[in-house]
Amino acid sequence: MSDAAVTAELRHWMLAQLGAGRSPDAILAAMRDVGWTQDQATAALQLVLTPAPEEEPRAGRTPGPALDGSPSSIVVDGHRVHVLAVMQRPRLVVFGGLLNDAECDALVELARPRLARSETVDTATGSTEINGARTSDGMFFARGETPLLARVEQRIAALLRWPVERGEGLQVLRYRPGAEYRPHHDYFDPDRPGSAAVLARGGQRVATLVIYLASPDGGGATSFPDAGIEVAPVKGNAVFFAYEAPKPWTRTLHGATPVLGGEKWVATKWLRQRRFD
Repeated sequence: MSDAAVTAELRHWMLAQLGAGRSPDAILAAMRDVGWTQDQATAALQLVLTPAPEEEPRAGRTPGPALDGSPSSIVVDGHRVHVLAVMQRPRLVVFGGLLNDAECDALVELARPRLARSETVDTATGSTEINGARTSDGMFFARGETPLLARVEQRIAALLRWPVERGEGLQVLRYRPGAEYRPHHDYFDPDRPGSAAVLARGGQRVATLVIYLASPDGGGATSFPDAGIEVAPVKGNAVFFAYEAPKPWTRTLHGATPVLGGEKWVATKWLRQRRFD
Protein backbone atom coordinates (compact mmCIF):
# COMPACT_ATOMS: atom_id res chain seq x y z
CA MET A 1 0.00 0.00 0.00
CA SER A 2 1.32 3.46 -0.89
CA ASP A 3 1.11 6.65 1.15
CA ALA A 4 -1.33 7.93 -1.46
CA ALA A 5 -3.86 5.28 -0.39
CA VAL A 6 -3.92 6.77 3.11
CA THR A 7 -5.93 9.97 2.79
CA ALA A 8 -5.51 12.94 5.09
CA GLU A 9 -8.97 12.22 6.49
CA LEU A 10 -8.09 8.60 7.26
CA ARG A 11 -4.79 9.61 8.86
CA HIS A 12 -6.55 12.22 11.00
CA TRP A 13 -9.18 9.69 12.08
CA MET A 14 -6.57 7.07 13.04
CA LEU A 15 -4.51 9.51 15.08
CA ALA A 16 -7.64 10.83 16.79
CA GLN A 17 -8.66 7.29 17.73
CA LEU A 18 -5.20 6.55 19.13
CA GLY A 19 -5.21 9.82 21.05
CA ALA A 20 -8.57 8.89 22.57
CA GLY A 21 -7.06 5.65 23.89
CA ARG A 22 -8.52 3.17 21.39
CA SER A 23 -6.29 0.19 20.76
CA PRO A 24 -4.89 -0.62 17.31
CA ASP A 25 -6.99 -3.81 17.33
CA ALA A 26 -10.15 -1.75 17.84
CA ILE A 27 -9.18 0.57 14.98
CA LEU A 28 -8.55 -2.40 12.69
CA ALA A 29 -11.92 -3.91 13.65
CA ALA A 30 -13.71 -0.65 12.82
CA MET A 31 -11.99 -0.54 9.42
CA ARG A 32 -12.98 -4.14 8.69
CA ASP A 33 -16.60 -3.26 9.52
CA VAL A 34 -16.67 -0.74 6.66
CA GLY A 35 -15.10 -3.05 4.09
CA TRP A 36 -11.33 -3.03 4.56
CA THR A 37 -9.54 -6.39 4.57
CA GLN A 38 -7.33 -7.21 7.55
CA ASP A 39 -4.16 -6.85 5.43
CA GLN A 40 -5.27 -3.51 3.97
CA ALA A 41 -6.22 -2.09 7.35
CA THR A 42 -2.98 -3.26 8.97
CA ALA A 43 -0.86 -1.79 6.18
CA ALA A 44 -2.68 1.54 6.40
CA LEU A 45 -2.20 1.74 10.17
CA GLN A 46 1.48 0.91 9.85
CA LEU A 47 1.93 3.69 7.27
CA VAL A 48 0.41 6.19 9.66
CA LEU A 49 2.52 5.07 12.64
CA THR A 50 5.88 4.47 10.93
CA PRO A 51 8.07 7.51 10.18
CA ALA A 52 9.38 7.88 6.63
CA PRO A 53 13.14 8.56 6.58
CA GLU A 54 12.84 11.64 4.40
CA GLU A 55 10.17 13.29 6.51
CA GLU A 56 10.50 15.63 9.48
CA PRO A 57 8.86 13.78 12.39
CA ARG A 58 5.29 14.94 13.00
CA ALA A 59 2.77 14.61 15.79
CA GLY A 60 1.67 10.99 15.98
CA ARG A 61 4.93 9.71 14.47
CA THR A 62 7.54 7.78 16.41
CA PRO A 63 11.19 6.86 15.81
CA GLY A 64 12.20 3.55 14.33
CA PRO A 65 14.68 1.79 12.04
CA ALA A 66 14.10 1.22 8.32
CA LEU A 67 12.77 -2.33 8.19
CA ASP A 68 11.24 -2.49 4.71
CA GLY A 69 12.22 -5.78 3.13
CA SER A 70 12.95 -7.36 6.54
CA PRO A 71 16.70 -6.66 6.53
CA SER A 72 18.97 -8.85 8.64
CA SER A 73 21.27 -5.88 9.25
CA ILE A 74 21.42 -2.12 8.80
CA VAL A 75 24.60 -0.17 8.04
CA VAL A 76 24.81 3.24 9.71
CA ASP A 77 27.89 5.42 9.28
CA GLY A 78 29.93 2.40 8.22
CA HIS A 79 28.87 0.34 11.25
CA ARG A 80 26.78 -2.78 10.66
CA VAL A 81 23.97 -3.34 13.18
CA HIS A 82 22.18 -6.70 13.10
CA VAL A 83 18.39 -6.98 13.35
CA LEU A 84 17.78 -9.95 15.64
CA ALA A 85 14.04 -9.71 16.37
CA VAL A 86 11.08 -7.50 15.50
CA MET A 87 7.65 -7.21 17.12
CA GLN A 88 4.67 -5.08 16.14
CA ARG A 89 2.94 -4.80 19.52
CA PRO A 90 4.87 -3.66 21.42
CA ARG A 91 6.71 -1.91 18.63
CA LEU A 92 10.06 -3.49 19.50
CA VAL A 93 13.35 -4.32 17.79
CA VAL A 94 16.33 -6.23 19.21
CA PHE A 95 19.66 -5.13 17.71
CA GLY A 96 22.93 -7.07 17.68
CA GLY A 97 26.30 -5.32 17.77
CA LEU A 98 25.05 -1.76 18.11
CA LEU A 99 28.28 -1.02 20.03
CA ASN A 100 31.56 -2.90 19.91
CA ASP A 101 33.34 -4.16 23.04
CA ALA A 102 35.76 -1.23 23.16
CA GLU A 103 32.92 1.30 23.00
CA CYS A 104 31.02 -0.52 25.75
CA ASP A 105 34.08 -0.65 28.01
CA ALA A 106 34.89 3.02 27.42
CA LEU A 107 31.36 4.12 28.36
CA VAL A 108 31.51 2.06 31.54
CA GLU A 109 34.81 3.63 32.60
CA LEU A 110 33.59 7.15 31.80
CA ALA A 111 30.49 6.61 33.91
CA ARG A 112 31.98 4.68 36.85
CA PRO A 113 33.34 7.62 38.91
CA ARG A 114 30.04 9.54 38.61
CA LEU A 115 27.61 6.83 39.72
CA ALA A 116 25.00 7.52 42.41
CA ARG A 117 21.82 5.79 43.52
CA SER A 118 19.32 5.89 40.63
CA GLU A 119 16.26 8.09 40.94
CA THR A 120 12.88 8.19 39.22
CA VAL A 121 10.68 11.13 38.15
CA ASP A 122 7.88 11.92 40.59
CA THR A 123 5.06 13.00 38.27
CA ALA A 124 3.13 14.39 41.22
CA THR A 125 5.74 17.14 41.60
CA GLY A 126 7.98 16.95 38.52
CA SER A 127 11.08 16.38 40.68
CA THR A 128 13.21 13.24 41.01
CA GLU A 129 13.35 10.91 44.00
CA ILE A 130 14.88 7.63 45.17
CA ASN A 131 12.34 4.85 44.64
CA GLY A 132 12.48 1.36 46.15
CA ALA A 133 11.32 -0.08 42.81
CA ARG A 134 14.65 0.91 41.25
CA THR A 135 17.83 -0.32 42.93
CA SER A 136 20.55 0.44 40.39
CA ASP A 137 23.27 3.09 40.41
CA GLY A 138 23.37 5.57 37.55
CA MET A 139 24.45 8.87 36.03
CA PHE A 140 23.61 11.07 33.03
CA PHE A 141 25.98 12.29 30.35
CA ALA A 142 25.34 15.58 28.63
CA ARG A 143 24.52 15.13 24.97
CA GLY A 144 27.76 15.16 22.95
CA GLU A 145 29.87 15.42 26.11
CA THR A 146 32.82 13.54 24.59
CA PRO A 147 33.75 12.49 21.04
CA LEU A 148 32.75 8.90 21.90
CA LEU A 149 29.32 10.01 23.12
CA ALA A 150 28.82 12.20 20.06
CA ARG A 151 29.70 9.26 17.78
CA VAL A 152 27.33 6.90 19.59
CA GLU A 153 24.52 9.46 19.53
CA GLN A 154 24.96 10.03 15.80
CA ARG A 155 24.81 6.27 15.22
CA ILE A 156 21.60 6.01 17.24
CA ALA A 157 20.07 8.97 15.40
CA ALA A 158 20.85 7.44 12.00
CA LEU A 159 19.61 4.00 13.01
CA LEU A 160 16.33 5.21 14.51
CA ARG A 161 15.81 8.11 12.06
CA TRP A 162 15.33 10.65 14.83
CA PRO A 163 17.39 13.84 15.28
CA VAL A 164 20.11 13.87 17.95
CA GLU A 165 18.65 17.02 19.51
CA ARG A 166 15.38 15.17 20.18
CA GLY A 167 17.09 12.77 22.55
CA GLU A 168 18.03 13.02 26.20
CA GLY A 169 21.64 12.51 27.17
CA LEU A 170 22.69 8.89 27.64
CA GLN A 171 22.04 7.49 31.11
CA VAL A 172 24.43 4.73 32.22
CA LEU A 173 23.25 2.30 34.91
CA ARG A 174 24.98 -0.40 36.93
CA TYR A 175 22.97 -3.30 38.38
CA ARG A 176 24.80 -5.30 41.07
CA PRO A 177 23.56 -8.72 42.29
CA GLY A 178 19.96 -8.39 43.43
CA ALA A 179 19.44 -5.00 41.77
CA GLU A 180 16.35 -4.60 39.61
CA TYR A 181 13.86 -2.11 38.19
CA ARG A 182 10.29 -3.26 38.64
CA PRO A 183 7.89 -2.97 35.66
CA HIS A 184 7.09 0.60 34.68
CA HIS A 185 6.36 2.81 31.68
CA ASP A 186 8.91 5.33 30.38
CA TYR A 187 6.39 7.87 29.14
CA PHE A 188 5.09 10.59 31.45
CA ASP A 189 1.45 10.37 32.51
CA PRO A 190 -0.03 13.66 31.15
CA ASP A 191 -2.77 13.56 33.79
CA ARG A 192 -0.32 13.78 36.69
CA PRO A 193 0.14 17.31 38.10
CA GLY A 194 3.94 17.25 37.90
CA SER A 195 4.10 16.15 34.27
CA ALA A 196 3.66 19.66 32.83
CA ALA A 197 7.10 20.71 34.08
CA VAL A 198 8.71 17.56 32.69
CA LEU A 199 6.96 17.83 29.32
CA ALA A 200 8.03 21.46 28.93
CA ARG A 201 11.53 20.19 28.10
CA GLY A 202 11.15 18.48 24.75
CA GLY A 203 7.60 17.16 25.04
CA GLN A 204 6.62 13.55 25.67
CA ARG A 205 8.99 10.61 25.52
CA VAL A 206 8.17 8.55 22.43
CA ALA A 207 10.74 5.73 22.45
CA THR A 208 13.46 4.03 24.49
CA LEU A 209 16.74 2.37 23.50
CA VAL A 210 18.50 0.19 26.11
CA ILE A 211 22.09 -0.76 25.18
CA TYR A 212 23.81 -3.52 27.15
CA LEU A 213 27.37 -2.50 28.08
CA ALA A 214 28.28 -5.51 30.24
CA SER A 215 26.55 -8.87 30.60
CA PRO A 216 25.88 -10.25 34.09
CA ASP A 217 26.60 -13.87 34.96
CA GLY A 218 22.87 -14.47 35.43
CA GLY A 219 19.55 -12.67 35.41
CA GLY A 220 19.13 -9.04 34.41
CA ALA A 221 16.85 -9.52 31.39
CA THR A 222 14.65 -6.70 30.12
CA SER A 223 11.13 -8.04 30.56
CA PHE A 224 7.89 -6.96 28.89
CA PRO A 225 5.14 -8.51 31.07
CA ASP A 226 2.23 -7.50 28.83
CA ALA A 227 3.90 -9.08 25.80
CA GLY A 228 5.30 -12.14 27.59
CA ILE A 229 8.88 -11.68 26.36
CA GLU A 230 12.33 -11.11 27.86
CA VAL A 231 15.43 -9.73 26.14
CA ALA A 232 18.74 -11.16 27.33
CA PRO A 233 21.37 -8.57 28.36
CA VAL A 234 24.12 -9.38 25.84
CA LYS A 235 27.05 -6.96 25.72
CA GLY A 236 26.89 -4.68 22.67
CA ASN A 237 23.28 -5.58 21.86
CA ALA A 238 20.27 -3.32 22.43
CA VAL A 239 16.50 -3.36 22.64
CA PHE A 240 14.44 -0.53 21.15
CA PHE A 241 10.75 0.07 21.77
CA ALA A 242 8.43 2.91 20.79
CA TYR A 243 5.11 4.11 22.16
CA GLU A 244 2.74 6.02 19.88
CA ALA A 245 0.89 7.49 22.83
CA PRO A 246 1.34 7.61 26.62
CA LYS A 247 -1.07 4.71 27.05
CA PRO A 248 -0.81 1.17 28.46
CA TRP A 249 -2.22 -0.32 25.23
CA THR A 250 1.22 0.24 23.66
CA ARG A 251 2.26 -2.81 25.74
CA THR A 252 5.55 -1.12 26.64
CA LEU A 253 5.34 -1.93 30.34
CA HIS A 254 8.85 -3.20 31.05
CA GLY A 255 11.34 -3.86 33.80
CA ALA A 256 14.83 -5.07 34.60
CA THR A 257 14.74 -8.47 36.28
CA PRO A 258 17.05 -8.99 39.29
CA VAL A 259 20.70 -9.64 38.54
CA LEU A 260 21.65 -13.07 39.90
CA GLY A 261 25.41 -12.84 39.53
CA GLY A 262 28.04 -10.40 38.36
CA GLU A 263 27.14 -6.89 37.21
CA LYS A 264 24.94 -5.61 34.42
CA TRP A 265 25.70 -2.24 32.84
CA VAL A 266 23.36 -0.51 30.40
CA ALA A 267 23.14 2.82 28.57
CA THR A 268 19.63 4.16 28.06
CA LYS A 269 18.60 6.72 25.45
CA TRP A 270 15.13 8.27 25.72
CA LEU A 271 13.76 10.03 22.64
CA ARG A 272 11.44 13.03 22.84
CA GLN A 273 8.84 14.62 20.56
CA ARG A 274 10.77 17.86 20.24
CA ARG A 275 14.22 19.30 20.90
CA PHE A 276 15.36 18.43 24.44
CA ASP A 277 17.45 21.06 26.26
